[in-house]
Amino acid sequence: MERLTPRRRKEVEMSVTLRKIRESDLETIMGWRMDPEITRYMNTDPRLTLEGQKKWYASVRENPDVRYWMILVDGQEAGVINLTGLCREDGVLGWAYYVGEKKLRSLKTALTLEMSLYDYIFDTLRKEVLISDVFTLNKGVVQLHLLCGCEVLEEKKAHICKNGVFYDVTFMRMTRERWQQARTGKKYERISFEE
Repeated sequence: MERLTPRRRKEVEMSVTLRKIRESDLETIMGWRMDPEITRYMNTDPRLTLEGQKKWYASVRENPDVRYWMILVDGQEAGVINLTGLCREDGVLGWAYYVGEKKLRSLKTALTLEMSLYDYIFDTLRKEVLISDVFTLNKGVVQLHLLCGCEVLEEKKAHICKNGVFYDVTFMRMTRERWQQARTGKKYERISFEE
């Protein structure tokens, strides 16, 4: 039997939930989104204002093509997960997420989010394909997606230029059929996405 250290015990016992983002979350989200540790793996390094965030929130709240949720770990705000392309007729969606609170990051949280998202996309929304693009240097996330069953579509060299530096981007995909096969035998806490 595995002996759990206090840190490992906490990771095992973490509870992940999702709720739609609220206007009261904007300042927290703004702080995460400008954190260099978060933005180093994103296409932009924005300089945000609360007024600008309020305009952004109003636009996404009214946009049926996107959805944003606050990730909560043990009831604490931890990060953001989103979907794009909900209005596409071909059933192809895009997604992204980040956990901005370092102390709430864990492999369990990442696996729970990703595999529950696949359940939501393919079982609840009845979509066909989920795609993502990841900076190739973010090897941990590329490996996480592969571990969950994603496939690499292609790697584009020098695809994004940010602050004068070019970055390679890995494009990945999960299909409904692939997830139905991949999830067999996977153990994860299934979480729901607030509608």
